Amino acid sequence: MAAYAPARYVDLHALHPLPASVLNRGEDDLPKTLHLGGVLRPMVSSQSWKRAIRMWLEDYLDEHAARTRMLPLRAADALREAGWPADLAAFAGAQIVRSATREGLKTEEGRGITSVTLYLPRTVLDDLTDLCTEHRPQLEEALAKETAAKAQEAEADAKGARRKTKKETAAVLPTPAVAALIRQRTATINLFGRMLAEVPGAQVDGAVQMAHAFGVHQSGQQPDYFTAVEDWPLPHESGSAHLKTSFFTTGLLYRYATVNLTELTRNLDGDHDQALHLLELFAESFIDAMPGAKKTATAPHTYPHLVHYAVRDRRPVSLAAAFEQPVKNAPGGGYITPAIQALSQHAGAYNRLLGTRRLIGSGYATAHDAPVDHLGTVHAGFDDLTGALTRAAAQPSPARAAA
Repeated sequence: MAAYAPARYVDLHALHPLPASVLNRGEDDLPKTLHLGGVLRPMVSSQSWKRAIRMWLEDYLDEHAARTRMLPLRAADALREAGWPADLAAFAGAQIVRSATREGLKTEEGRGITSVTLYLPRTVLDDLTDLCTEHRPQLEEALAKETAAKAQEAEADAKGARRKTKKETAAVLPTPAVAALIRQRTATINLFGRMLAEVPGAQVDGAVQMAHAFGVHQSGQQPDYFTAVEDWPLPHESGSAHLKTSFFTTGLLYRYATVNLTELTRNLDGDHDQALHLLELFAESFIDAMPGAKKTATAPHTYPHLVHYAVRDRRPVSLAAAFEQPVKNAPGGGYITPAIQALSQHAGAYNRLLGTRRLIGSGYATAHDAPVDHLGTVHAGFDDLTGALTRAAAQPSPARAAA
């Protein structure tokens, strides 16, 4: 399979009904909302749903990554557990980030954590501690010199002597080896990318773009007054141990994500089969994964009522504008049927405006009884849909096929 040029995108759209839920809260501890089309809508941020998808993928693949600023401290903890003296373990943990580049990664003074968030395979921690063990004699020697230098400085301060300019600690661990470990990736790093410009070659452009999920109709925060009964009250007392009003939202969400298959293949060093495998898994996780906030109190474990995919060349296409005008409920109640109609009509309008020359394939699966126009091939279920979109994504562009 040849590389796609200039780009191959797989768009995923979902209409997802939610009961009373608090999937995503803001700094005011209230469910997130946004104004769109002149009305208030519930919203779930892309970061929230993306994290749920990342956790789903990592559990499925048993390939875990960590976003962290605690690498020096975690490495020091691991070395102490292995029997290293506390001062040597702390010095080695600091040396990992000092040796990551020629100048070293910046850390917060007094806390020892990195100034930037690192996104690393969890296995890198073991690899880095193994590297420290391999270079333990050099670390011990460097720590002894640093301790002696600090003692001399303290003695000079006590005598009122003029202090010399402090020298920066030199790197002890081999920088190429440390940098190579930090540059390692997992499947989710290849999918979602990594911001790490400080380490040459560690930056990864994300292949996944995800939009905030939002309600297709008007709906705001709804109050929920609740009490917790005191089970062991004092004599002659009754009542509650806790009183509070929380808020939740309900509604039918439009969700959208797109995968740049060309970028994903590039991140995987040209491994097309692995890129298609990760694409299919991402589509499964997009359908299956849910943010876990407040799940014990709301149990909002629903699935999308409809999922639509479109495989396109050159650029992705969101159908969010289908719901710029808020959907009105059906005469008998409910938003699902009018939302499907709005999505179908908007997809048909875009097919007319844009043409279908760059549309490689499309399809949908839904619990809806009636067929849906303009969304491509109907599939019996989500398993069929994810397989079909992967096969469509593997098809050559029309121009290439003609060549």
